[in-house]
Amino acid sequence: MLTGEKIYKALERLKPIVHSTPLITSETTNQIVGKKVYFKMENQQKTGAFKFRGATFKLMQLTNEQLDKGVITASAGNHAQGVAYASRKLGVKATIFMPEKTPHSKVEATQNYGAEVVLVGSSFQEAYEASMIRQKETGATYVHPFDDYDIMAGQGTIAMEALRQEDRIDTFIVPIGGGGLISGMAVAAKHVNKNIRIVGVQSEMICPMYHDFHQTTPNSPYRADTIAEGIAVKQPGELTSPLIHQYVDDIVTVTEEEIASAILYMLERNKTLMEGAGAVALAALFAHKDYIKSRHCGIVVSGGNFDIDKIPLIQQLANQHIA
Repeated sequence: MLTGEKIYKALERLKPIVHSTPLITSETTNQIVGKKVYFKMENQQKTGAFKFRGATFKLMQLTNEQLDKGVITASAGNHAQGVAYASRKLGVKATIFMPEKTPHSKVEATQNYGAEVVLVGSSFQEAYEASMIRQKETGATYVHPFDDYDIMAGQGTIAMEALRQEDRIDTFIVPIGGGGLISGMAVAAKHVNKNIRIVGVQSEMICPMYHDFHQTTPNSPYRADTIAEGIAVKQPGELTSPLIHQYVDDIVTVTEEEIASAILYMLERNKTLMEGAGAVALAALFAHKDYIKSRHCGIVVSGGNFDIDKIPLIQQLANQHIA
């Protein structure tokens, strides 16, 4: 099970290993949205994303026998790097299955950390299914990117850390892919203060958790070619979904154009590069600033692993949003 006590344990275990990432504010952003906004800069975490927290804590819980078998996983990119880096530190063989359209920067970084990378399928789901076949063949220990209580506990340390940096935060806005990040953060935040609100965000192009939460049906098939590929997960997690229903207060969606505008805004105003998945929380705050009631709002900048050659596409989408 996932509890506040488990997440606190993870925070203490990870302290010597992970970065305590900055919590910054921006007066320009505060004026635009009429709130005090705090950016939790997980794009400055080791491997460039929050996933290193959960991957490291998970590997810490494995026995020597499990580690000796090697580890295997599927990932849209950031979990891959977290598992690869943590595995290298422990001297463990890691095999990572990734969708064929994963940004080159994420693939290259994962390989540079020493993992075997297998590119397969057009979506996370297809890569995941292929990885499960390989796991059965090899007997390697599976490290799920989100549907695992140890993974969620590691990600939840972000909320506890942020609240130690600024205890006035009354709302967290959090990206959702499979739900590991928001599940961990929601349990952690409400363990500290049950009145803190948790708002999740998905791209409207692929938003199964949004429809699961609101009990609605999508109008069209999901598309995996979102610029927020890091959260392009087509099915809610079996473990994360019940936690989200229990602890999360709301889930909203944002368009591709809104995500692109948030990326450019942070690049131009705060000199910070966010990947698409890392930009959805800010995009949601801009798009739903009147709907999201908060005085001190925490924004999770979940990652910064971005292919620079996508800048023209981001500019094009952002211009469409402005128009």
